[in-house]
This record gives sequence, C-alpha cells and structure tokens, in this order.
Amino acid sequence: MTALIERQDADAKTDVRMGRAQNEPKLIWITAFFMAIFHLGAIAALFFFSWTNLIVAAVLYVFAINMGIGMGYHRLLTHRGYRVPKLVEYFLAVCGTLALEGGPISWVATHRVHHQHSDHEGDPHTPSEGTWWAHMGWVISGRALHSETARLAQYAPDLAKDRFHVWLSKYHWIPLLAVAVTLLTVGTLTGGIKAGIGLVLLGIFLRVTLGLHATWLVNSATHLWGSRRFETRDDSRNSWWVALLTGGEGWHNNHHANPVSARHGLAWYEFDPNYYGIWLLEKLGIARNVQIAKFVRSAPAAAQD
Repeated sequence: MTALIERQDADAKTDVRMGRAQNEPKLIWITAFFMAIFHLGAIAALFFFSWTNLIVAAVLYVFAINMGIGMGYHRLLTHRGYRVPKLVEYFLAVCGTLALEGGPISWVATHRVHHQHSDHEGDPHTPSEGTWWAHMGWVISGRALHSETARLAQYAPDLAKDRFHVWLSKYHWIPLLAVAVTLLTVGTLTGGIKAGIGLVLLGIFLRVTLGLHATWLVNSATHLWGSRRFETRDDSRNSWWVALLTGGEGWHNNHHANPVSARHGLAWYEFDPNYYGIWLLEKLGIARNVQIAKFVRSAPAAAQD
C-alpha cells in the first residue's frame, strides 16, 4: 500500500513549510492565555483530589488521548492505517477534540507536514530548532498555524471534503465545553458545588494539561532521546516512557519508518494500547483494512506493510 503521505505530497499545489524560520517570533496571546489558565487549573486540581475525581480524569484521558488522538486523529485520520464506518470515525474525532489540540483538519494537516519535512526546514516542531520550540513553543508562537488554513487543507483534502470534519474543525471547543458543563452539573447535584468544581479541575484542567504535555513529548522527546531501530531520514527515536504516557505513540522511530502501519509497537515487549484498541475493533468487525508493519529481527530495516 502506497503511503498516504507520499500521495498527498505529490498532489499538493503549494509546499507548506511551518518551521520556526517561517513563523514570526511573537507570542500568540489568546493561545498563551488559555495555556496559562489550564496550567493554573491543573495546579489547583491538586487541592481537590478524590478517588472519584481521579477515576473520571483517567477515563476521560483514555477517551481523549488514546481513542481521540492516538487511534483517531493520528492512526486513522492522518495515516489511514485502518478503516471504520463513518459514525465510528466521527466519534473518534470528537474524542480527539477533548484533548484541546484543535480540530481534525489542522491537526492532521500539521502532522502530514511534519512527516514531509521531519527534522528538516519546514517541520512544525523539530528539536533541531530548539527543545522548547518542539515541545510547546510552536503552539504559542508565530502565525503559520493560524493563518494558513486554506493551504493546510491541501494536506487534508479527504477531511476538507467532509462536512462533519469541517464543522468539527471550526467548533472543536464545543465537545470539551459540553463535558465540562456536564461534570460541573453532575458533581454539584451529587455532592455540592465543591464536588462539581473538583470534577472540572481534575477531569478537564489537570487531565487536559497532562495530555497536552504527553502529546508534545512525542514531538520533542522522541526526536531527542531513545533507540533507533530503523535508519530514517529524521531523528525519530523509540521511547518506552513516552509510549506509556501516550498509549504507544512513543515508538516513534517505528512509526516514522512505517507511517501507515496501525501498529507502532512492533516487538512483543513494545506496549501499544492504541493498537490493541484497533485490534479489538477489527475483531468486532468494526475496523477493516488494518495495515500492519512486520518486524523481522534478523533484518529490521526490512519491515513492510
């Protein structure tokens, strides 16, 4: 199967570069403001700890980071490593918005640009332009991510033609707000206003902040530290601890060598819960055309779809 990235690189009318050199070195105040609010809320959440709040936060983390970002935005929408019915695709995309990482079109397009220019000029978040930049700086600085919407759509034409994904990309904040209101309401009705606030602080602010940094570690840490099984043209690495935080996204060198593969943990010991979820969907008859890279220990560079 020809990689989706390669097809879209060939079809793109304009080469979109989103690296530090293409961004104006100034703060995006609205983004920085919300990032500050969420980090402060995460700190405040520590004073509202309860096992109920922790369990709710953990469940929402799985929905947002594992199902939404890992299984949905990344392995399904970006790389089309497997196929599911549209309703399931839409559900996973909605889960992705709960991570506060933007709508599906901008996330997918940005990641496809990353694969095209990975660790070269034009990569949106390469550590070669600074560790802070790769981790968080690219989110709160510059202009390209916010002013290149039409050009970025060239990298996500499949999503740009889908009315639901277009709507969700425009109003990606609605699902997260709806969950926050629900937590506040349920918590207040069952345990008083303090319980409601605690649910929101852990289930939204702390959970989102931890999820953001987990995802950003894939952009920064897995291009700096770890092992390299494959000789790719970038600096991608496999990181077991980032894989634990993200449900398998830390096996980044495996991924860059085999971007369409729905399975990132190629060896038996490489923990990959996001793939296990896809495997379960396949066994239930929901997922199909699941692309799997096969790891040959005697010749690891020969991994193939």
